[in-house]
Amino acid sequence: MAFDTKLKQWTSLGLGTVLMTGALAGCGEATKPADTPAAAEVSETEANSHAGGDHHGAEADAAAPATEAGEGEGGVTIEAAYTDPVVYKSAIAIAAAHVLAARDAYAEGKTEAAAEMFAHPVSEVLFDMEPVFASQGVEDFTGLFSDTSAAVFAGESQEQINARTDEILAALDKAAESAPETDMSDAMVSASVASDQIERASDMYVLSIDSDFYETYLDGYGFYKAAELTFSQNEAAIEAENANAASAIRSALALLAEAYPTALRPDSLDADASALAVAASEVQLELSQ
Repeated sequence: MAFDTKLKQWTSLGLGTVLMTGALAGCGEATKPADTPAAAEVSETEANSHAGGDHHGAEADAAAPATEAGEGEGGVTIEAAYTDPVVYKSAIAIAAAHVLAARDAYAEGKTEAAAEMFAHPVSEVLFDMEPVFASQGVEDFTGLFSDTSAAVFAGESQEQINARTDEILAALDKAAESAPETDMSDAMVSASVASDQIERASDMYVLSIDSDFYETYLDGYGFYKAAELTFSQNEAAIEAENANAASAIRSALALLAEAYPTALRPDSLDADASALAVAASEVQLELSQ
């Protein structure tokens, strides 16, 4: 089935219907029981109602800034993704963040949250990115997300879910290889993607402080893990080209590690949100030099 046709069908049906139970909620919302209609359906209005991060739920919507023209639900400026490798790869990192969070949530026994997180990137970012991927010759890989979400509901072992996660991450890495080319070095593209994920993780921590929703915290945890993964894969190259930026990223990740110690939300969120915001800004500042 063609990439765009499949996504349109999933959207019109409601993603949760396709994924067995109709139980999927948007990230950052309270987990719904299995007989609740899916909240993953994306209308054109919804797709342009979120910006600046993976913000969902009443509290998050109230905190989200006005959407820029052309932004999808995940706060990605889709038009820019055709020509800007940072925007393109940041969209992919958003999907990876959800997958990493889902894998770790499943390991902690959070089955419903894990299933939601595995499925949500389709409506959160992949639907909007479909024409960009098509223009870059990227083959459809969205079935991996729905299959893994279904596998979670089916009770597959952690080892099986880990293997499925690795398969998704490999598909995302392959899609990243088709990013548009610019004069920016690969190292600085990767550093900028890590910066984007650090900022998202910082923003979600602020939202988590004012929210009881587990998924809000889990979103932030995923963004932190995506930033960590991006940096670890490119640390030597980033260090060689911009040592100050590399140092700022390390410092921000160290603070995020304290804020998001595990995929389980702590009883109290007592990390310094202001320090997180400052650290994220310092990364951006070093990258702008």
